[in-house]
Amino acid sequence: MTHDIDAVNVPAYFISSHEGFHGSIKNLIKDFVVTEIDINGERVTAVAACEKPAWNCCDADTDSKDSSPRWVAEVADPSADCGADVTTGSFDLSMILGQSVSEELEQFVLTLRDEKQSTQELSLGCFTDKHHRANVHRAVRHRFPFLMTITIQPEIRVREDPDYRELSQLVTEDEAEDFFRFIDAKVRGSSYMFGPDDNKEHRTAVHHFMNRRFGKLVETKSFSDQGRTAISVRLREQGRPKKRSADERREEDVYTAFTLCKENLETLEAISYMAAELGVLPSDFTYAGIKDKRAITYQSMVVKKVSPQRLEEKSAEFEKRGMRLSQIHSVGEPLRLGRLQGNHFDLVVRDLRPHRAGEAHPPLAALIKEAVENVESRGFVNYYGPQRFGSGQSVQSDRVGLALLKEDFVGAVHLFFTPEEGHDPPSLAKRHFLQTENAKESLAMMPFSKPRERLMLRALNRYGTGAEGCAQAWLSLPHSTRVFYPHAYCSRVWNEAAAHRLITLGHSVRSGDLVWRQEESQILEDTGESSTPQIHVVTDQEEQDGAYNLEQVLLPMPGNTVKYPENAMGPWFQERLSRDGLEGSRFRVSGLKLNLPGCYRPLLASPRNLRYQLQRTACRDGGGGEVTGESSRRHSQINESSGEDKRDALALMLNFDLDSSCYATICLREIMKCEL
Repeated sequence: MTHDIDAVNVPAYFISSHEGFHGSIKNLIKDFVVTEIDINGERVTAVAACEKPAWNCCDADTDSKDSSPRWVAEVADPSADCGADVTTGSFDLSMILGQSVSEELEQFVLTLRDEKQSTQELSLGCFTDKHHRANVHRAVRHRFPFLMTITIQPEIRVREDPDYRELSQLVTEDEAEDFFRFIDAKVRGSSYMFGPDDNKEHRTAVHHFMNRRFGKLVETKSFSDQGRTAISVRLREQGRPKKRSADERREEDVYTAFTLCKENLETLEAISYMAAELGVLPSDFTYAGIKDKRAITYQSMVVKKVSPQRLEEKSAEFEKRGMRLSQIHSVGEPLRLGRLQGNHFDLVVRDLRPHRAGEAHPPLAALIKEAVENVESRGFVNYYGPQRFGSGQSVQSDRVGLALLKEDFVGAVHLFFTPEEGHDPPSLAKRHFLQTENAKESLAMMPFSKPRERLMLRALNRYGTGAEGCAQAWLSLPHSTRVFYPHAYCSRVWNEAAAHRLITLGHSVRSGDLVWRQEESQILEDTGESSTPQIHVVTDQEEQDGAYNLEQVLLPMPGNTVKYPENAMGPWFQERLSRDGLEGSRFRVSGLKLNLPGCYRPLLASPRNLRYQLQRTACRDGGGGEVTGESSRRHSQINESSGEDKRDALALMLNFDLDSSCYATICLREIMKCEL
């Protein structure tokens, strides 16, 4: 059985002019092997746990956040405690962190403030100098009091302070921010006063919070002045301040890292199986990226609240489900989404034949050689692949995302539950829900292997199927799952924009295009896509001088904060969004705690470390093992004597690396010039 790429969301425009050839992929599961490349540039299966230290540090001479340790223990940094006599002043974050990191932090805060509860983290980079680290801690917490700064020496990360979130529900946000600045300053003898509060019950709640969270650091009392009552907070005179208890609680958590090899399973489906078997929540698993379903994939994962011994004990059960665990070891923190360099692919393309059947054409081997080497040198249009939209689904994810962006929560639920053709259990359950709106009965019919559908149905059963109930159903999904659908819509728009840009403006860099500034470019850690800092608009003079090449051109993913090109592509984006009823910047869905700031994605991508080999299909049963051959040559040789009469018995082996968020199916599509 072949696996066809869905052409609906991937425009039929290519960057190269070679002829290409026909073939099929994913005939066998072992024909498509994906191996994650970690943040250190190593394949996750390349080094055994015993050979790789579980704890490590950044190199002492680096300031790049991408050089941060992969697995490290969270340790107390003496520079994080700014001392008892430090007064708060004016801090210039752009001077302390650098302009690009400062802007990235601002964007992180915008996203964070829209979420009801968040465990997201952002790395600010590595700071080997103790005093520099102290300045970073002071400056960030003064500018954003609701953030907690954490040292994983010498890296500094930030996340939301849960104590701030709790206090901001008792007092105004301005008061909560000012109080945390007061706490961070630690000026002896100082005090802080909240606004007048004549509600005794409410004052009691504030007193209890202060005593519970900061009792060893401050003392509180209520006093009356001119008929109004307020709460005063004073720093205690003796004793060192207690370190924030969130760190202490975190140190008590157990984290176990492992490499997951799965076959013919979605990442979230595999997590659902493991969570049920281990008695933890799916949200207790963290990973760097989601991998293909119809493939053999290797990826890093971390699970919370599960010891290495317990995970080892359950490995045999997981193997029955198509999952194999290896490199199991303890770590000190979860794994963050996007913390990878990319993926390595070992692929087999079978049933090779020319496009022009029955016509005169170059030998098949020559067609393949030209195609592969052309894409290696020129790259390919960096389209989002069909996985982004739900390949093969009757209603694709981008349509669900558009409904969510338009705040049509009921319509989005109905689209989400649109069944596939046939009578498989998930389709029967979806069909029953749409026909009856009986969420309870539909939940009983829905297989346990469909965690998202079951979460939605459980919420619909509890809250009803009206507008509010449907909003609650979407809120029942993890944020990363919920935001996937609006992202799918934005990805479709990006795909159309990429094709339109190349068709109308050609393959040269034009005035008004967006590029990275030549002195610096960065990749956004949580998505693998380009981040907003250092975006530059190409000038007329730069176009004439040929200052940039097409590989540097970026196109924005629609969002609240992105800059659009200042040429014909700018109006194109606005017209395209207006056509879908998204006039202006409507990429914030407050009812679902969703905010899409947008990002930038390179117009082109290129495979790295590419090798290829043509073999007879006599090796079909054992050919999978030859995909990762140890040839010392950069390319394996194609056998020119294979002959056209043998072409139906040929298979192409391909091995290459891609950056994160780039799709192997799209690279193959450019090579072969066909829908697979």
